[in-house]
Amino acid sequence: MMWFPDSGVRIWLYTPPTDMRKSFDGLAALVKQQLAEDPLSGQLFAFINRKRTQMKVLYFDRTGYCLWSKRLERGQFHWDAARGDKQALDPTALTCLLEGIDWRSIRRYKRYRKSTGFDVKSGTCRTPSTSIRAPGEDPATAPR
Repeated sequence: MMWFPDSGVRIWLYTPPTDMRKSFDGLAALVKQQLAEDPLSGQLFAFINRKRTQMKVLYFDRTGYCLWSKRLERGQFHWDAARGDKQALDPTALTCLLEGIDWRSIRRYKRYRKSTGFDVKSGTCRTPSTSIRAPGEDPATAPR
């Protein structure tokens, strides 16, 4: 059975080699100290060992930590090391990483994407430019 994250969840890859003996608390500490993120946020945090043959994904699902793990019997995980220690991934990039596909060598064609407020490439949040109305407020009389 394969596990797939929701399309709206943020996924972070921590690229420095990680000791795979670490479990919930050790990986949560890495998230806080090295990634400067909140491990209780519901975001996914992926870690890979020095040999690039094992991966663990830590996340919090409202009631406790979950830890997903994969060990490759052959081959290695591939990612773009030039992008830094903390890389934002989308679900497609995570799937490619898990399946052994090097997404740097794949040509990706432009597609329409509804703005989620989070830019995966830059790893930044964008705020919408539209004004927010109170429930029941008439758009014609709303302040602009």
